[in-house]
Amino acid sequence: MSVLGDVQTTYRSFAVYAAGSSPCFEEWALGVVDDHEVQRWLARLPEPKRQPNLVFAAARWHGLAAPAPYDHLRATLLGDAGRIRATSMERATQTNEVGRLAVLVPAFASVPGDGPVGLLDVGASAGLCLYPDRWSYSWSTGRGAVTVGPAAPSLHAGVSGPAPLSEALPEVVWRGGIDLNPLDAADADTCRWLLTLVWPEHDDRRVRLEEALDIARHEPPGLRRGDLLQELPGLAAEALAALPHGGRLLVFSSAVIAYLDVPGRERYAALMRDLLTDPRLHWVSNERPRALPAVTATGPPPPPGRYVLAVDGHAVAHTHQHGRDLHWWD
Repeated sequence: MSVLGDVQTTYRSFAVYAAGSSPCFEEWALGVVDDHEVQRWLARLPEPKRQPNLVFAAARWHGLAAPAPYDHLRATLLGDAGRIRATSMERATQTNEVGRLAVLVPAFASVPGDGPVGLLDVGASAGLCLYPDRWSYSWSTGRGAVTVGPAAPSLHAGVSGPAPLSEALPEVVWRGGIDLNPLDAADADTCRWLLTLVWPEHDDRRVRLEEALDIARHEPPGLRRGDLLQELPGLAAEALAALPHGGRLLVFSSAVIAYLDVPGRERYAALMRDLLTDPRLHWVSNERPRALPAVTATGPPPPPGRYVLAVDGHAVAHTHQHGRDLHWWD
């Protein structure tokens, strides 16, 4: 999915991304592709603020019911007195889907070593993905279910291929993250916005998000405000210094790097390659194929709408955008 580009390309790409997952958002995105008047309305927003999930959430924030026909979205946008535009300018898409932990945890387990870990989330939002040890997991495989962790709260993913499904939860001894705008899980307005970002038909994701916000409220993560390209080296050094002997630092991102411009993505990849010279540090990425093209090229081409899961810059699997399934290749 493209998050930057001209309106038609961005919304056509989003329609492919939403296909089979949100009939409402697929219909809305395809409607925009053929609607020049709405395209002109969107084109007056700065490019990063035109992205479908942000605009759709802003419209819903101001009362648009969903699911609903495309005509309802069209009338809402064209009749906007400025509130939807203002919300699009002020807010960002920072859901940081906690369901992705069901595909990230196998990648964490694949990292060499068996000691405690530190977790550094690049683009952390409210830090909801910094708690893999607070969830149980159920992975459906061709040979039956594999489960680990307490009874609840729980995450599920379908798995194909020889994914390293851990028999134990990671021992997390340090957690932190970076974000341009870190979110506070204890703030009611923030929580309502994050829930609005969840796609209309995804009631299960709303329940998970409520559970994840509750975890973060009770154990607030250490989040640093700033540009990841500037803050990452220093924060990684702090995390490594705080780890006990035998500890490993896992620097990870999920659906974040596509929001950088192309030079920024290249700088990020180069920065991570430099950080990997420390044997205690490992890099896990779960990103759209175009976000890190050199990483994507190390594995087979992903199916439409799938992310590329990689460890230390080498693709190992393809994943559903919300963590519903994982295909790990031989």
